[in-house]
Amino acid sequence: MSDTAADTDERALIERVAAPEGEGREIPDAATREVIGRAPEHTVAELDDAVARAKAAQPGWEARGHEERSALLRAAADAIEAHAEALARLLSREQGKPLNGPNARFEVGACAAWLRTNAALTLEPEVLIDDESGRAELTYKAIGVVGAIGPWNWPLMIGIWQIAPSLRMGNTVVLKPSEYTPLSVLAMLSVMNEVLPADVLIGVSGDREVGARLASHPDVAKVMFTGSTATGRKIIESSAGNLARLTLELGGNDAGIVLPSADPQAIAQDVFWGAFINTGQTCAALKRLYVHDSIYDDVVAALAEVIEKTPMGNGLREDNVLGPLQNKPQFDVVSRLVEDARSRGARVVTGGAPAAELGDLFFQATLVADAVDGMAIVDEEQFGPVLPVIRYSDVEDAVASANRLDVGLGASVWGEREQAREIARRIEAGTVWINSHGGVHPMVPFGGVKGSGYGVEFGVEGLKAVAVPQVING
Repeated sequence: MSDTAADTDERALIERVAAPEGEGREIPDAATREVIGRAPEHTVAELDDAVARAKAAQPGWEARGHEERSALLRAAADAIEAHAEALARLLSREQGKPLNGPNARFEVGACAAWLRTNAALTLEPEVLIDDESGRAELTYKAIGVVGAIGPWNWPLMIGIWQIAPSLRMGNTVVLKPSEYTPLSVLAMLSVMNEVLPADVLIGVSGDREVGARLASHPDVAKVMFTGSTATGRKIIESSAGNLARLTLELGGNDAGIVLPSADPQAIAQDVFWGAFINTGQTCAALKRLYVHDSIYDDVVAALAEVIEKTPMGNGLREDNVLGPLQNKPQFDVVSRLVEDARSRGARVVTGGAPAAELGDLFFQATLVADAVDGMAIVDEEQFGPVLPVIRYSDVEDAVASANRLDVGLGASVWGEREQAREIARRIEAGTVWINSHGGVHPMVPFGGVKGSGYGVEFGVEGLKAVAVPQVING
């Protein structure tokens, strides 16, 4: 698709999902702050109607069976790919992430891949006993209506993480996108609904009141949420009323431990992308790096070299791979944490200030050396293009530091593989990567511990998480 055709397709998608002129809420381009379109502002009454329609459609959708539902998921993947460039351009403008690198085009491609993987998964009945005492078989059935509440950082991909397994198992889905990135999500749902039956997948764009109603709705049997720990706690409280099952992927402050056996030059590029993917706006990004004293200066120098060579700017330019912060509140968080670190004696090696020449929400990719536990830049999730580096001399201290916070989404260990694996087992996190950070696979379960939430997504375990187990005994 040429740029002109992609632009035309993007405008057509926006027109399909946007509110009429003069209605709804303006959605700005993250890089230029120009208005992209107006997002619908659905009401609680409209949310209630969407849930009612999804509930009515669910039995028929489940009755189609796994084979037909899987075929329709593959058709939905085809539909996304047919509009891939337009979706990527809209996503880049609305969220801020560049087209290239592990960003907008990558995210749209991942949506199609996750749909196809879920379509191909098998979840066979499990015979638990079959002997003279009797026969017991474990099966999994649809839950009903799944309420999905998405974030603004990876709005399409995380939306598909919620949608794909839910539809595969015979549930219907009502999805509320983030108020910051509704247009790209609604556009993707519109594309998918070209091939899906009516009311199987419904998007509702609204404020926090709409999200709260979705989480507590008596006809929603499962809630999937990716976002802050504070909001996750509110969803847990609301689930007491409807006893909805929950999958919560909440905040993270992922630690990385670099062992003396690591090669600073060899790991620098991978450490950089582990921390700065999506300009650092990723729940499972590397957010605090503990480096052994013997190679500390070399690691800092190698990282600074990578950072200084990485282009940042408007995401629609093909050469950029880092973009702006998505919104002003997050920009303010990053600015505050960097200034606090500087005032407390940390050393800003590169970056450290807004990139005002690029736009209002750009912040330079920043490396903060000589940080220590207890600094806000270490203890708080920065969720932006900043990485603090902390020196250690005893690996026991590094492990204790990695485990000291009430989060546990991901972590990583860098160095000789067997030693790294032994240390990884002692880290309190849902996933620990060895010599990489943040990579996910649609067949490998993913989820957090402690304040990072509970429940898992992906693979067969992800299918089970959006289903009700049933034992046939006898």
